Amino acid sequence: MRLKNWMKKWGVGISGRLSKMMKCIRSGEQLRVDDMIASSESLATRDHSASGYSSRAGEIDTKIDNSNIEEAESSLRESGYLNYEEARALLGRLEYQKGNIEAALHVFEGIDIAAVTSKMKVSLSRRCEQNRRRSQSDAAPTMSMHAISLLLEAIFLKAKSLQGLGRFGEAALSCKVILDTVESALPEGLPANFSSDCKLQEILNKAVELLPELWILAGALQEAILSYRRALLYHWNLETETKAKIEKEFATFLLYSGTEASAPNLRSQMEGSFVPRNNIEEAVLLLLILLRKFAYRRIGWDPTIIDHLSFALSVSGN
Repeated sequence: MRLKNWMKKWGVGISGRLSKMMKCIRSGEQLRVDDMIASSESLATRDHSASGYSSRAGEIDTKIDNSNIEEAESSLRESGYLNYEEARALLGRLEYQKGNIEAALHVFEGIDIAAVTSKMKVSLSRRCEQNRRRSQSDAAPTMSMHAISLLLEAIFLKAKSLQGLGRFGEAALSCKVILDTVESALPEGLPANFSSDCKLQEILNKAVELLPELWILAGALQEAILSYRRALLYHWNLETETKAKIEKEFATFLLYSGTEASAPNLRSQMEGSFVPRNNIEEAVLLLLILLRKFAYRRIGWDPTIIDHLSFALSVSGN
């Protein structure tokens, strides 16, 4: 509450308050709560101006962004300090929310993605192993779930920033990092209670849904197909409506994109399950799955499913 009250008193956004934090982090010091009172210069503005871009980040923001303040307070409560990457993630999100996409991207690019994803993999793996065994004998995770969520959100917002700038291939690669990190750490899928830990589940849902769209915009249609299959075959704990939306989008893509999909990887299929041989069979399978979900009242009725299925059957020759 001390940080929030101080921010309200002076009526400025969090980006200016984090400037001194970044100086301390660069010098290797741990940032304590008392160090939060800093100059009003924004790190994002300073870095971004140095790169030659213009930005509105330097204007005084009289509206307090409570979500960013709460994120900072939460990190401070957990560990007593914000590290460099976490502070960058908060600043980047603030600039993104203010509409300063180029400034946000410049801040996000200061995060060492390779280093943080390596730590996240270890932390996620250890945490889920502990949950399965219900044992406290293992070493504590190197990163908290809150920190993992914060950094994965930064990677996601970096992808959205790149998308907004028309750099679709780079955006797809950034988004893919999120899925690669989680899937590598948890090859058997997300535990059932994963969403109860933090907002990480929400970030994953958005990333899973966004990645095929980015590959399509980038013109990498085979990559889009692989991303659709990955979204549906890996256990992401997706909401029923979200998964149904992806199934429908994939089915229509297979039917109308004009791209012949490569055969599915047999190793990724459940033993004894039907393996489609071409686009039409795969689309029909997806549409039948959607009809079954409607029959069991898991999703609402969508008449276009019948339209797409009728078309698929009419061109299948069967």
